[in-house]
Amino acid sequence: MAGILRGEIRWADLNPVRGHEQAGLRPVMILSHDIFNERSGTVIAVAITSQAIREAVGEKLTRMKRNRLSMECAKLEPAFERAMAEEGLAEDVSQWPEY
Repeated sequence: MAGILRGEIRWADLNPVRGHEQAGLRPVMILSHDIFNERSGTVIAVAITSQAIREAVGEKLTRMKRNRLSMECAKLEPAFERAMAEEGLAEDVSQWPEY
């Protein structure tokens, strides 16, 4: 799943369905973060069924890209963060990462 990236439009077979869900081969937009897609082997996507939905999803993704928290989280290195959690905080503040 490493090749599936957030914001991409992909074709997906949405069968089987329950109730009034969209069925068949449909375009979907990938909403989940690239790291989640790679590590979980799963993606979160939304079916693109109308112009209004396409515009709303595009606007939301644009806002998310500008979100400071999402930009800062993208800079995190999982191995470094795990090591920090396991060893606890260093007493020497000069060893802390630059923000």
